[in-house]
Amino acid sequence: MHIVIGSLNPVKQQAARSVLAPLYPGATFEGVEAPSRVPAQPRGDQETRSGAINRARAALASTGADLAVGFESGLIETELGLMTCAWCAVIAPDGRLGVGGGSHMMLPPDVKPQIEEGMELGDVIDRLTGRRNSKHAEGAIGLLTVGLESRETAYAHTLRLALAPFRSSDRYTPPANGGEAAQERDR
Repeated sequence: MHIVIGSLNPVKQQAARSVLAPLYPGATFEGVEAPSRVPAQPRGDQETRSGAINRARAALASTGADLAVGFESGLIETELGLMTCAWCAVIAPDGRLGVGGGSHMMLPPDVKPQIEEGMELGDVIDRLTGRRNSKHAEGAIGLLTVGLESRETAYAHTLRLALAPFRSSDRYTPPANGGEAAQERDR
């Protein structure tokens, strides 16, 4: 089995390997650059979820793999201020799609003004903590929880949720026309 991850980010690749390698012994893994077709700093669950789906679809289309994974993280505005969110999409060539999300964490109030100026969360967190390129390591989640959670484990969680239609396929409706209708609807 050939599994492709729609990202060159080592954190996203490791999250996919940690979940999928035990499920698919002998699988090969490949990370590819895959466009999200959403802003660099997605806002809201819908935009962030679309980014994950777009990355998975682009990765599958560019490689012809047996399974494609896309991750996207973003921000949601809540009554408590800005919070993080993360989404994962898993797509098979026959059109099967699984999506899982979560990782909602309150962000410090001093993050919002910098986000409003157009900065990405990773850059804001690097500036606030003195770190460099934290989005390729523990991320905001790891730094703000002081290691209780990490970006990798948060992505792994969303991937495990996204696998529900693959693990319990008898409970999900198979895609019509190889998933082409769903692909057209999401474009």
